Amino acid sequence: MFEIEYKGANSIIISTKKSKLVFDPKLSLVGLNDINVKDAVELATEERFALNDGDAKLVISSPGEYGVAGFDILGIAARRHLDSETEGKISTMYRVEIDGTRVGIIGNIYEKLSDEQLEQLGVLDILVIPVGGNGYTLDATGAISLIRMIDPKIVIPVHYADNSLKYEVPQDELKTFISELGAPVETVSKYKFKQLPIASNVVSVIEITRS
Repeated sequence: MFEIEYKGANSIIISTKKSKLVFDPKLSLVGLNDINVKDAVELATEERFALNDGDAKLVISSPGEYGVAGFDILGIAARRHLDSETEGKISTMYRVEIDGTRVGIIGNIYEKLSDEQLEQLGVLDILVIPVGGNGYTLDATGAISLIRMIDPKIVIPVHYADNSLKYEVPQDELKTFISELGAPVETVSKYKFKQLPIASNVVSVIEITRS
């Protein structure tokens, strides 16, 4: 069993009884307090979202394979949503395996992944995906296109409109994505994963309210 908390923007925390992963903890970029990563594994989908905190158990902000604190982590190079092909791949997607369950955290990436990138992501049970759009990150249409390519069992949307956050550009409302996807939605304050849905051919949306 593990838990997922949503902290705002692309920031989430995945926790087990023994350890935790903190993704994109530099929330001061959107007007919130940075997340405390002491004794946690800090991961960043882009270098600008990292704290590079010396108190973290490990700091990861680039592609590679990592085994730490009971997590098997694969970092995959990706092109940012805003970048042209000539600017290279300076973002990092992550696949995290926890006791046989695979979670993908992709950040603000360009929606058209290569066959190689899709193969590296592999079969994902849970996908954490931004949906706010407006040129900064994936919008509802781009997110849904990627969801259909990856075909996860559970989708956790992040990086959407929130009046208490100061985004660089306005973000679309979460309801836009939910309406276009047309999947069942469960709203929770913290997602406590125990097992996958029995109807494994149906995508479910978990809306985690920001804590």
